[in-house]
Amino acid sequence: MNKGIVFHYLSKALLLSSALFLVPALVSLYYREYFFMLIFLGVGGGMALASLPGVFYRPRHKYMFAREGMVIAALMWIIFSAVGALPFYCSGSIPHYIDALFESVSGFTTTGSSILTDIEALPRGILFWRSFTHWVGGMGVLVLAIAILPSSGNALYLMQAECPGPQVGKLVPKGKNSALYLYLIYGALTFITIVLLFTGGMPLFDSVCHGMGIAGTGGFGIKNDGLSYYNSPYLDGVVTVTMLLFGVNFTLYYYMLIRRFREVRKNTELRVYFSIVAISTALIMLNIRPIYHSVGKCFRYAVFQVASIITSTGFATADYNQWPLFSQMLLILLMLIGACGGSTGGGFKVQRCVILWKSGSAAMRKMVHPNSVNQVKSDNKILRPEALHHVWSYLILYLGVLLASFLLLSLDDMDFGTAISAVITCTNNIGPGINSVGPMENFSFLSDFSKAVLSADMLLGRLEIFPILVLLAPSVWRKSF
Repeated sequence: MNKGIVFHYLSKALLLSSALFLVPALVSLYYREYFFMLIFLGVGGGMALASLPGVFYRPRHKYMFAREGMVIAALMWIIFSAVGALPFYCSGSIPHYIDALFESVSGFTTTGSSILTDIEALPRGILFWRSFTHWVGGMGVLVLAIAILPSSGNALYLMQAECPGPQVGKLVPKGKNSALYLYLIYGALTFITIVLLFTGGMPLFDSVCHGMGIAGTGGFGIKNDGLSYYNSPYLDGVVTVTMLLFGVNFTLYYYMLIRRFREVRKNTELRVYFSIVAISTALIMLNIRPIYHSVGKCFRYAVFQVASIITSTGFATADYNQWPLFSQMLLILLMLIGACGGSTGGGFKVQRCVILWKSGSAAMRKMVHPNSVNQVKSDNKILRPEALHHVWSYLILYLGVLLASFLLLSLDDMDFGTAISAVITCTNNIGPGINSVGPMENFSFLSDFSKAVLSADMLLGRLEIFPILVLLAPSVWRKSF
């Protein structure tokens, strides 16, 4: 382990991230919330001062490999989540630090689960900070650092450690430029979303906060009633479409910009993603028809909730706790599947599901025809054994995290549906679950122990387990340079 390069890059990323606190400070200044402005400036300034020794430190060895990238990513997210909780805690908006930490982790991991019972009582600066954490965490803190900091040959290792999905590659030859293009596309789509919401009659502040939540596929709202507060079919439609767009692999948007439309049309993951959305919407519409008695209302609520859950955004316009069990189970299945790899969405990822299906089909054909050659392909490319091994390994670890977390939460003596859905929704960065953690409820009733477990689940899910495990592995830290 090259500890010097880890210390140096982590410090540079934290210094850059400290500047992010200036944005909510300016919002607080605009709304004359001077106390909260000072809180944001104090936290950002303290973080900047703490990172200076590492910024000026010059490591003897400049190289970085995958393990260094994973350690930097894991430490960055843990530290930034801990620091990001301070504005909530120091301002008194959330008086208990474990609650503030839960809210901060939920924000940066774009989960959207909340312990707050009266959101509208919060000042504008704090409301903006909650939504801003979604936007920052959606594409990734380190990806932002790579896009802005001086060019480095180590950029790809950091992107691979932080970006969600089975694989991360370069859009262009330099990893720094890839990060820059990703953020430009991300920023442009966010701006379009905000404009569409504002055009539909949503106030500007509300549009900005919700736009950032949609972009990061987060789910923090600024109204106690969520998006149902606005009761607008137009806004529901805009949010539905934009959520689905942010659940698409961002590489495909780059291909569209350079007019490689053929690769977009033939992308298997994209076609499966929209097929799942269409089929799930149709099934839920049929299932909830007796409740709403209108095809239009059934479609409006079903497609919104399907889009919200599969992209891991977590917004709700209807209380699906009141829907039939079949619809609830289908939504839980969508929580597990998640969005496309390389998007801002969470979950296991559609691409992994496709690979597992093809791998299982190939194994079945091999059993029936032992002498046949069965290769697993993705978009007409033969997948290497290492790629298949990585997907199966991730599945085992993923199921292990779910099982272990469920057992830990069962110590809190809650009902089965609440416990299992809380674990699934936090590990997959969704937001709401079912029963006591449903779309119209919150997580405030949980014990500090359960909140700590679910906070760890959110980080594990956002970083897709491996960086956290590498960070905790003693063998990684033995050799020092």
